[in-house]
Amino acid sequence: MTDILAAIALTPTENLPDNFDTLADKDFMRIATHLARKSHNEGGCPIGAVIVDAATGRIIGKGHNTLVQENDTTTHGETAAIRDAGRVAKLRGKGPVDFRGAVLYTTLTPCLVCCAQIIHRCQFQKIVIGDVTNAPSTKKILRGGGIKNVDILEDAEAIALYKAYAEEKPELHYLDWGGHKKREEMLGGK
Repeated sequence: MTDILAAIALTPTENLPDNFDTLADKDFMRIATHLARKSHNEGGCPIGAVIVDAATGRIIGKGHNTLVQENDTTTHGETAAIRDAGRVAKLRGKGPVDFRGAVLYTTLTPCLVCCAQIIHRCQFQKIVIGDVTNAPSTKKILRGGGIKNVDILEDAEAIALYKAYAEEKPELHYLDWGGHKKREEMLGGK
């Protein structure tokens, strides 16, 4: 099953089958973890995300953090998946994506910037978070913003992968989570 989930992670979203109704939350989280590993293998921050239409089981978007690879502080796993969903919808001749019937699986608890996007633009039906060990949980923020169904489904591989990254590259971990000011505070002005 791991090989199948890895293949799903690496296949362009528009080329995937119409549904994966036999997959469970842990399987979609594993797909997100494969995307996090892809980012890490590229030298980037290991965060992956998958968006699934809850009614059909169709993966409508997926992505991974490319802060390092693209030198773009706005491309987190969640925002990459949101952009992918829009790109795929356009390829299929659809208008703006309505995420209110979708589930977002993310390997790390969303940062405040991603929370703002999730709360104010997307309003996902459900958020499933794979790691609240390596970063402060934003579950209360998401719920306070109207996302009532926020589940924690910690994925051991995602946790280990992000922990190793944060230890190897603390300056990028803090930059990704809080910007330059937070990075300087945590690293003593470096």
